[in-house]
Amino acid sequence: MPSDQLLEVEDLTTTFGTDDGTLTAVDGVDFDVDTGETVCIVGESGSGKTVATESITRIIKTPPGEIEGTVRYKGRDLLAMPESELRDIRGNEIAHIFQNPQEAMNHCYTVGWQITEALQIHQDVSDEEARAKAVDLMDRVGIANASARFDDYPHEFSGGQKQRVMIAMALVGDPDLLIADEPTTALDVTVQAQILRLLDELQEEFDMGVLFVTHDLGVVAEIADRIVVMYAGKVMERGGVLDIFDHPAHPYTQQLLECLPEFGGTTVGGIPGTLPDPHDPPDGCRFAPRCEYAEGACRAGEQPEEIEVSPGQRVSCVHYRPGMDPSVVRNDNFEPVGGDGAADGEGGVSRADD
Repeated sequence: MPSDQLLEVEDLTTTFGTDDGTLTAVDGVDFDVDTGETVCIVGESGSGKTVATESITRIIKTPPGEIEGTVRYKGRDLLAMPESELRDIRGNEIAHIFQNPQEAMNHCYTVGWQITEALQIHQDVSDEEARAKAVDLMDRVGIANASARFDDYPHEFSGGQKQRVMIAMALVGDPDLLIADEPTTALDVTVQAQILRLLDELQEEFDMGVLFVTHDLGVVAEIADRIVVMYAGKVMERGGVLDIFDHPAHPYTQQLLECLPEFGGTTVGGIPGTLPDPHDPPDGCRFAPRCEYAEGACRAGEQPEEIEVSPGQRVSCVHYRPGMDPSVVRNDNFEPVGGDGAADGEGGVSRADD
């Protein structure tokens, strides 16, 4: 394992027993996160993004859930680890930020009490030390007058402030890996931008790896180093942020980008059709029933194997197999990313640190 590889997920499969049979939410997914980088998992709601990340630290309730595969964190398999050992890692070395702070916080207790409780679960500190550190964390995540607001209740905070409190709670153990599940979904665009800047600053300060879950590719363009595109429990495409935005290879990725008006997208109302039934997914490529380029080979067998289309960029699509014509689906001058597909300041995606 490379020295900078923090997390390695292999063949992750998560199923749930239901009255209608077995529901497969995540089906043989692979991805990894290096120290200090941000990997974004993207896809429509119901693609399996959240279940995949919650399976990493086994916060999925089992039963009815069942998790299989390998999840190596610093070389240790979290799925094979005793629960007592995993508890020392969960919330301490690996922290979660959930998408709805309104539901994640307990409105019967003050914000300061909730942060200090999280601190004292993971660290042997006195009440005074815990309060001092909690106030410091509140200050570091941008809560004005942190000391005075320590004894306020969640309902006295705005949505953006609640999310900052949730970030502070996630940082109590000085984590090496932060899993952020749509942390800006319910926020207006101004507050969203503030939270994204905050996460970027904290990542640099703590040298964390970040696994960021979102359906919003506009957010991805701002923060990602690498992207994993999921659909119906499977990975459709993966690669560096510039590769994915300027040269999207899979028809599903292209459709997601077509929904972005800020990148020149023209699709209104989302991608036509719906995700397949997770109780009974289709044969072949999961996206085939909604894909305008689908042919017979797309609808047979298993999900197509991933094929490398450029260094670090891989796609699960039969049109890239030897003997097929990838130009049918691949457009290296993809319009939504700025008209000419450039990534050099002439209309393509750019990152402030690139």
